[in-house]
Formats: sequence, structure tokens, C-alpha cells
Amino acid sequence: MGTILEVKNLKKYFSTPKGELHAVDDISFKIEEGKTLGVVGESGCGKSTLGRTILHLLESTSGRIIFDGEDITKVNKKKLREIRENMQMIFQDPFASLNPRMSVRETIMEPLVIQGKLSKTEIEAETEKLMETVGLARRLADSYPHELDGGRRQRIGIARALALNPKFILCDEPVSALDVSIQAQILNLMLDLQEERKLTYIFVTHDLSVVKYISDEIMVMYLGQMVEKASSDELFRNPLHPYTKALLSAIPVPDVHAKKERILLKGEITSPINPKPGCRFAARCLYATKRCASTQNVAEISEGHFVACHAAVENKKKEEVKEL
Repeated sequence: MGTILEVKNLKKYFSTPKGELHAVDDISFKIEEGKTLGVVGESGCGKSTLGRTILHLLESTSGRIIFDGEDITKVNKKKLREIRENMQMIFQDPFASLNPRMSVRETIMEPLVIQGKLSKTEIEAETEKLMETVGLARRLADSYPHELDGGRRQRIGIARALALNPKFILCDEPVSALDVSIQAQILNLMLDLQEERKLTYIFVTHDLSVVKYISDEIMVMYLGQMVEKASSDELFRNPLHPYTKALLSAIPVPDVHAKKERILLKGEITSPINPKPGCRFAARCLYATKRCASTQNVAEISEGHFVACHAAVENKKKEEVKEL
């Protein structure tokens, strides 16, 4: 399978009274068809903004977005409507993302009605099929969002995203508002759908346990920038960036006797408004040098493992010298 989505030097800035807020700053990556890229980081790191910019819910400041071999960075309304059929989104809050005046049936039917390619009978049949696919009982067809629990609401959101048979779905923290037991059901449903329909996901979350379970690759963001990207197994086995290490150290271990060293970050968080050149994590990093304050480059340490850290690159070079 080839690359379905490629993002090149993508930037999204917002104007504020104090200057330009760099929400997404010079991010590049590729996703293979049928794979999942997990995007993690603290609240405010720009992970949701990145996804919304790719989907054109927000327009990019600069950079390129290439989907299915076609440059979709700047498109007109007609082309955007075509793109939306293949690029859908599952929202974080399953209640706020649903129209409270529309029933389950009406909500799932809406994309098919707007598309206008099917007859009324075909739309009704497809709606029933979608409800069955996501595990919604037929008796709930005329129910309204306030009558359902969070898990069922999110299943409606998933069915709505699947209605036009897309190739790519942005999942913006789709399980963070749900109970843990329901989270597992929704994640398993999404994995089953991915296998059946060859779907490609970007899975935005702050929960590292969840992202490890569902992702093929993981990208770690900090204040609008990518600081590390690797396969899921590689990132958890061999984290290189100090920020990644701190995030992983915060994952709770289900063993009261297990000893785990927690890395506590100190120092002031850099402002994302008109940031200076260099690493934005430098003010909180134990290994920062003068070089870190002036430059930051993303380097491929090993195949598929990218990191934006001078210290990690230097350590890799020392290891290679020792091997020689």
C-alpha cells in the first residue's frame, strides 16, 4: 500500500493582539494507506489544530497537504466538497457534535441526503446498514442524543463519518469523554472498521495507553512542533526526546509494588506567540545547551525514527563510534 496522506512543512498561525500564535509550525509526515498515526502531546500543543487544518476546517498559513496523490492545500468549494467525501472526522464530544433536534436516523442520513446520489429508499437502507455496522440497535433509530449514553452517541458520530465511505478519518480524542469500559468497546470497533474498510486514521489523544493500543506510528508534539516520530513499539521501547521520556514516565503502572521513576518537568513553558528560533522545550530540558536556543532540526536517528533533539543526535553518533 502506498502513501495516502503527505504533509509538507505545514504551518497554521493565528493573529493575536500580541503577535502571531504558532499553533502548528513546520510539520512534515506521511501516512500509509490503512495505517494509524497517533498524535500526542499536552493540551495546547496544536494536535487538534493540525488535524483540523488537514481537513480544511481551518485554512493553512503555508505548507502543502497531499491526499491520495493530489495537492489539496488550496481548493475551491466544489473541490472541497469532493474531498470531504473521502476525509471525515470523529469529534471529541459526542453530545456537542450532534444536533439535539435530529434523531439517530436523521443524523446518519444527513450526509447521504446532502450528497444527493442515492434515492430515498437507498438512503434508508444504507442508514440501517450503518447502524448495524457500528452496533446501534434498530429500536434506537427514532431516539434523540439526550436519550442515549456517551458510547451510543459516539457510535452515531462514527456511523455519520462512515456514511460516505471515506478513505481517511481524523479521530479527535474520540474516547476521552467516555468511561473506560466504553472506551475499549469504541476502540475495538474502530480497529474492526479499519480492517474491514481499509481506513486510514489520524488519532489525536493525550492518553498514551490508548495511542499505543491503536497506532502503527506515533508523533509527539510540543508547542506546535513535532519533537519525535516513530513506530509505536519503537517509541515506547526507545524514546529519545526528553519530552517524550517525561510523557512516558507519567503512564501509571497497574502494580502497587512496581518502582517507576517519574520525570518531573521544571521551568517555564515557552510562549507560542512569536517564539524565538530553536527548541521550544529548551527552557524545561535538563540537557539543553546554547545551541538548542538557536537551532532545531529534525533528524532520522534510525529507519523511521525521527527526533528534534541535538543531544539525542550526539548520543547516537557516540554509540556509532563505539561500535566502530
